[in-house]
Amino acid sequence: MTAPAPPPPPAPAPSSTSVSAPPPLRHPLRTRPFQLLFAGRVLSLTGDAVIPAALALAVLEATGSTGALALVLGCAMAPKLLLLPVGGVLADRFDARAIALAMDLVRCAAQLLVGLQLLGSDPTLWLLAAASAAGGAAGAFAVPTSSPLVRGTVAEEGLHRANAAMAIAAGATRVGGPALAGALVLTVGPGWAFVLDAASFAVSAALLAVLRVDRVPVPHRPFLADLRQGWREVRSRDWYWTSLVAHAAWNGAAAVLMTLGPGIALDRLGGAGAWVLLLQVGAFGLLAGSLAADRLRPRRPVLAANLALASYALPLLLLAAGAPAWAVIGAYGLAQAGLGFLTPLWDTVVQRAVPEQVLARVVSYDSLLSFAAMPVGYALAPLAADAWGPGVPLVAAAVAVGGCCLATALVPGVRRLR
Repeated sequence: MTAPAPPPPPAPAPSSTSVSAPPPLRHPLRTRPFQLLFAGRVLSLTGDAVIPAALALAVLEATGSTGALALVLGCAMAPKLLLLPVGGVLADRFDARAIALAMDLVRCAAQLLVGLQLLGSDPTLWLLAAASAAGGAAGAFAVPTSSPLVRGTVAEEGLHRANAAMAIAAGATRVGGPALAGALVLTVGPGWAFVLDAASFAVSAALLAVLRVDRVPVPHRPFLADLRQGWREVRSRDWYWTSLVAHAAWNGAAAVLMTLGPGIALDRLGGAGAWVLLLQVGAFGLLAGSLAADRLRPRRPVLAANLALASYALPLLLLAAGAPAWAVIGAYGLAQAGLGFLTPLWDTVVQRAVPEQVLARVVSYDSLLSFAAMPVGYALAPLAADAWGPGVPLVAAAVAVGGCCLATALVPGVRRLR
């Protein structure tokens, strides 16, 4: 007779160290810090979206001079270009939240001054120019704070979705901004558009006042040493500086199209309505590209983003070739979708790859090269068009942006970065 089998050993008690499935990732918009940052960003973007059209109409109505408009625009751009690297150093060295808050208040005051001038009976050109200069200087200090603020309010794994949300908001305001500007200008006058922008900056500052941002302390060093360190960080990454060259080419090409496009639209694309439709389709394309970037995760994000950016060559070439309006408008929408796709991917890669202590300085050099390329395009495009016709600068811009963006595929760092 065989002995009975021994009873099975008891099941082991659950271990406190057993591995469990990670909790599902919360969208950054479900967290209070990013909610505050996002709300302030949406408000200021909405206010800013109405300003370009309102400013142009207001200055031209007040002075009747395109030279006066160029002066006001130049007063906003010049201090921004000069002070961007300084803004990057300060955003790294001090509290980016406090700097962004202070600059919102400065821009609130500047836009309110412009609004009150326009609401009066006799706006003064030099006051408009001075307010634009103050707003441009404030922008130079505010732009480098954007990435540190996102990095300080969002966990590492949520950066992509946070940047996509920011890009989607920017695209949405680009869609609705011109319509809102037109409604304000036609009903209550352009001055109220600036008052609205001032109010948006005031609310944004109030939201930043209650925001708490994580930051890494940065040792204080001589100012020039901080500038040089930021530039070394840029140069040490081949994927970064080569992409900046491509992005600068894109901005220069965009300036060429914005300078020559309206005249071509009036001459042979069907008039002003065709140009307005092109801009509106471009705004929808930008939004669509941002929505796509929220869903897609390319294995080589910088490579994919730069290849998408190369699509801007297409509307330039079609304009130069005398293509019909529907083809040019469709190509421009596709090109803007490429920009919308690039922005959140690029921001996420930079925020993850660049040490937090130098992030603002690195971002400031990115903005500096991008902004600096636009005045070059604005200046050279009409000169080249007068000398050789509009087709030559359009083709040259297409070759520059397409060649520079596609050439980044040859850079080892661009191909390796995953």
